[in-house]
Amino acid sequence: MSDRITTDLTDGVHTVTMDQPERDNPLRRAEYRAIHDAFRAARDGDARCVLLRGAGDAFSSGFDVEAMDPAHAAGSLPERVAAIRDNEQALAREILTHPLPTVAAVDGPAVGDAAGFALACDIPVASERARIGFSHVRLGLGLDCGLSYTLPRRVGWATAVELAATGRIVDGETAAELGLVARTVPDESFAAHVDDLVTSIAGGPPVALRSIKAALLHGADADLDAALDDEAYRQAVALDTDDHARAIAALGNDDRPEFEGH
Repeated sequence: MSDRITTDLTDGVHTVTMDQPERDNPLRRAEYRAIHDAFRAARDGDARCVLLRGAGDAFSSGFDVEAMDPAHAAGSLPERVAAIRDNEQALAREILTHPLPTVAAVDGPAVGDAAGFALACDIPVASERARIGFSHVRLGLGLDCGLSYTLPRRVGWATAVELAATGRIVDGETAAELGLVARTVPDESFAAHVDDLVTSIAGGPPVALRSIKAALLHGADADLDAALDDEAYRQAVALDTDDHARAIAALGNDDRPEFEGH
């Protein structure tokens, strides 16, 4: 694993941190693979949600341009396609298909590929000082990191084309208005808000959390009948869990049930 990526599991929250704050957490393909492996590791074990964040005053400045050399574009066309699929797209796919709820804490710049990975998370949350932009066009490049899939789904066709074709950087407030992020939070309360959000998610019943995520992933591209059939099956499974029984037993008093994942 890259030493620029750190992980922590505390109280059900699996935190993945891009950790080179003195340079605003730039990314190379080694970091893409490390983040991919960190998300993959969270699929099993005690994690109940995954948080992607950057150390210091930035989410990430995106691909490390200083590390780019002619070898990055070397090889035949099929070899370059394979490299993109095995790195940028493998990480985007891992985040987009993750069985747990995923949160991106976008504080400061999130540019290029980093913005793509933030949008791949279920709940991107931005600080007021966030700066989000899809800057690939400024480097003579097209979209990457799943943005052709996520961007129009979040903001609609016209705004997606505008943001991608201009590389315009938007602040946190504008990002929320456009639908790029779930909400924008004042800088001074951003860390506390993110902590409250992931703590609230991680305190939920694990079977139900995975069921909700799977149903939404399935329903996003399913017709009504298929979505309802999938819901019915998953709900029937959840009804037979001890966690459901604990939740019912806790009704009528002020106790919060301690969910155990079965």
